[in-house]
Amino acid sequence: MRAPSVLLPVLVLLAACSPQGPSQAQSIPDLAQPTRRAPSDPASMKASFAPVVRKAAPAVVNVASRRVVRQRVDPFWDFFMGGGGAPRDQVQGSLGSGAIVRADGVIITNHHNIEGMSDVTVQLSDRREFPATILLDDPRADLAVLKIDVKGERLPVMAIDDQEQLEVGDLVLALGNPFGVGQTVTNGIVSAMARTDVGAADFGSYIQTDASINPGNSGGPLVDMDGDLIGINTFIISRSGSSSGVGFAIPAAVVRQVVSAALGGGHSVVRPWLGVKGQPVTAEIARSLGLATPRGVLVAQVYPGSSADKAGLKDSDIILTIDGQAVNDEGGGAFAIGTHKVGDRVPMQIRRGDREQTLTVRAEAAPESPARDERTLTGQNPFDGATVVNLSPAVAQDLGADPFAGKGVLVTKIGQGFALNAGLRPGDFIREVNGRPINSVADLASAASASGRAWAVTIERGGQRITARFNT
Repeated sequence: MRAPSVLLPVLVLLAACSPQGPSQAQSIPDLAQPTRRAPSDPASMKASFAPVVRKAAPAVVNVASRRVVRQRVDPFWDFFMGGGGAPRDQVQGSLGSGAIVRADGVIITNHHNIEGMSDVTVQLSDRREFPATILLDDPRADLAVLKIDVKGERLPVMAIDDQEQLEVGDLVLALGNPFGVGQTVTNGIVSAMARTDVGAADFGSYIQTDASINPGNSGGPLVDMDGDLIGINTFIISRSGSSSGVGFAIPAAVVRQVVSAALGGGHSVVRPWLGVKGQPVTAEIARSLGLATPRGVLVAQVYPGSSADKAGLKDSDIILTIDGQAVNDEGGGAFAIGTHKVGDRVPMQIRRGDREQTLTVRAEAAPESPARDERTLTGQNPFDGATVVNLSPAVAQDLGADPFAGKGVLVTKIGQGFALNAGLRPGDFIREVNGRPINSVADLASAASASGRAWAVTIERGGQRITARFNT
């Protein structure tokens, strides 16, 4: 289970609930006092989650993955061990959980459980083990779909319930294999819904729960009291690395989308793209616009030709809801449209000036224009070993870049070569070479092929432009 490297601070509120005076106190109705009593019959004493567990547990699996990494031993140390500095193989592994979602052996788990791994093994609840094939890997949502060959056997299945109207306070169970101790069940409640600002995968609107989730629970199901899958446990926020009661699950709507794409033969998930850049409406912005309450997303830019542009959305509009879901930040808007199928017509409620109105958005995939033209550059230049691609909304969506950054060339990978020593990083935009603007990969390849040993390279990183000079 991943714990984000940036931990949320602990906030302590002491004065928010202090009395405000007799007039306010009188306006609050008396609440009925709870009736406390001992269990009056054997049935109430035996109230249990066991029926839910009996239904769900057979469809929960353990996911183990491994890879072999060749490492060179320190020659000085290895001299005394008689190895002469020869490379040695080191096995790296990962343990997680998953859920069977189709009886012929289709399994959902987390992307980070199998990322970079060459061998994946699934252990069923009856302890049988099977090698698994990766049908689809979706880093954006942190989900992966696996398949095991069970020779025609029908396995127990967990239903994906993406129609459940979850509410904060609903009881839930988390199932998985924490710390590799074996299948474990913990209970809790839905602590919050639609968390979009917690910084895990770049596409998500998470269910927050206080059910204990620990390393090894990754990819395991969060289930409701019907024993149905309502989410896939994916990460926690913790100062210790163990559960602090703040865990997050990927909603069932995203799980179904990824599984459907895999079963349809796809190798990636095509998600609709809204094409909007905006900011949450804060209390200060709400006051300046004459709004009674701060809600929605204030539109700063609309990408030309995008779904939002075709629907008639304009700068300075406020997006209030998409498909009936309240939208309060960019991530919420991306999620609300991104869980639809391409071609769906989706209602979007907005505020324009002092009037509210509804637009209809036709869900469309992010355009890949210009073409990617992905290349790994070589030669005696500062870009030797760098893999670059033309920026488009589709590329930006795949890589988590800003599609509004304008025409440009994005670094996606750094291999062995001068680029590594030059300090280039994935995510850098290459803007100029020797004073020449770079608007495409073709521009960069042409500039890199020029003769000469002196180079002035301007990149954009984190919104700041940096110019460096090199001799090759």
